[in-house]
Amino acid sequence: MTTVLDTLPDLELAGAGATSREIAQQPDLWRDVAEIVAGRRADVDAFLTPLLAQPRLRVVLTGAGTSAFAGQVLAPALSRQLGRVVEAVPTTDLVSAPRESFPVDVPTLLVSFARSGDSPESVAATRLAEQCLTEVHHLVVTCNADGRLARDHTGAPRSLVLQMPAASNDRGFAMTSSFTCMVLGTALALGGDLPGDGVDRLVAAGRAVVAEAGPVVDALAATRPRSVVYLGSGSLKGLAEESALKLLELTTGAITVTADSPLAFRHGPKAVLDDATVVVVYLSTDRYTRAYDLDLVRELRAQLGAGQVYVVDGDAEADPALGDGPRIAVPGLAGLGDVVLAVAAAPVPQLMGLASSLAIGRTPDNPFPDGEVNRVVQGVTVHPLAD
Repeated sequence: MTTVLDTLPDLELAGAGATSREIAQQPDLWRDVAEIVAGRRADVDAFLTPLLAQPRLRVVLTGAGTSAFAGQVLAPALSRQLGRVVEAVPTTDLVSAPRESFPVDVPTLLVSFARSGDSPESVAATRLAEQCLTEVHHLVVTCNADGRLARDHTGAPRSLVLQMPAASNDRGFAMTSSFTCMVLGTALALGGDLPGDGVDRLVAAGRAVVAEAGPVVDALAATRPRSVVYLGSGSLKGLAEESALKLLELTTGAITVTADSPLAFRHGPKAVLDDATVVVVYLSTDRYTRAYDLDLVRELRAQLGAGQVYVVDGDAEADPALGDGPRIAVPGLAGLGDVVLAVAAAPVPQLMGLASSLAIGRTPDNPFPDGEVNRVVQGVTVHPLAD
């Protein structure tokens, strides 16, 4: 079946060439990311090892928009791996309320995610951390070597800049390659290399998703849903948040989007459901967590009908209890955890955003041609913080 990614000349004419290429290129870039981190392992370990040896060290993952959701994907898994609390705090919170964001003056590692590194909040967050804290160290994960954030921290005594592949600095409006590369790069830097052939398995899974998810999301977009709900637990809740943002951005708000965890969704947000709503559930690879995900899938398919509830699943075999509803498999990732699943599964909502944008006549590479929303945020005044 021909999918939206098989019609590149048409995509160029439709204003979607950059976005489609940047979605499709991701599996190849993930191998590049692994090689970059491996090549800088000595520098990364020399920077991180003494910091992580400090029992009072606070680790904060920060960014704005999609970059904030990168932190939400990583924080639960890194907390478990590092044996300490790792927090995801958006730069938009750090900049607007720095005293609340840094309430205790403890040694802090601030991990900053930035596609361009030129947004006002990205730069201001690191400077406000310096102003509020006696000891702060910066791991800057960015896709733009020429951005202000990279320039400020390259060579700084308490900073390390981890540069993602140049091709991950997306030219399209929506963050796609940049999101998955920054998540993977940080997971490898802080959490360690993937075991065995883990990188090969991730790349293969991503290629399968890009190739096989297209017909599913194209058919979904053709139904013109009024609203879409994305649900995930733990690290996959961060992916659900990012998925909602992709669809909201690329359709210029024409589709109502909701993101939540499966357990929380019952507590009020479930009111959004109707016969024009589609639900996408990311099934955790953790057996305990997955049980709650499956409970809700069964409940929603009984309520809405199987065809309105999609699952994105890292398990090799479909759960027979779920019946015949739509399922997008993310194969070959057993034992690699939900962060790796989130990276491999991210092309699904990206493709859905792309297909839905085209279905309603938008131009995904620049869905806001009049500049109401910009690729790099504009109009932010950073106010001085009094000592």
